[in-house]
Amino acid sequence: MNYDILIAFMSATALLAFFPGPDNIYVLTQSLVNGKKSGLATVAGLMSGCLVHTTLLAFGVSAIIKANDNLFLGIKIFGALYLFFIAYKVFKSDASLIVSNGNAPKKSMPALFRQGFIMNVLNPKVALFFLAFFPGFLFSDSISTVVQFYILGLLFMLVSFMIFGLIAVLAGSISSYITKNEKVGLIFKWLQIVVFIGLGIYILLSDK
Repeated sequence: MNYDILIAFMSATALLAFFPGPDNIYVLTQSLVNGKKSGLATVAGLMSGCLVHTTLLAFGVSAIIKANDNLFLGIKIFGALYLFFIAYKVFKSDASLIVSNGNAPKKSMPALFRQGFIMNVLNPKVALFFLAFFPGFLFSDSISTVVQFYILGLLFMLVSFMIFGLIAVLAGSISSYITKNEKVGLIFKWLQIVVFIGLGIYILLSDK
């Protein structure tokens, strides 16, 4: 088992969870409107949805790996190109960050959990991202690929929950910082570009 790969995976996950995007902006907004507990319920729903994507990835990609090395190479190339595409999309996007603190509807915690779960499960971009991101971080020659994907999925959920949970708890302070510092969006934009390009290169160079 290669623990360096796991550490690299967790570090990359933490960076990706920290960057402002639709999910953590949604968590931030719900926390501001409904309170910290509701924000954490939203996070729990979003992370639970990741288990569905992990399951689909584990059994689908594992079968491909067993069947054909060339197909797995194709998945790696697709993954790298997809991450480069995300970097390009970030480059073309507006750097401004907009946080709503009054327009989000008030909902119960079970409703927020369900909404977060459904948002995640029905988002095809999450499925594509998992397909692009996970195969480059297989870490063992002795553990089955299905188990490895589940381990990666659980680590992804754990790290993301910690970061998103911190956003929910510190919603007020984070919102104030974002709105008062105009350069924050631009800094995050270029950090995301660097991280996505770096991940794409890493996946291209990684071994099976």
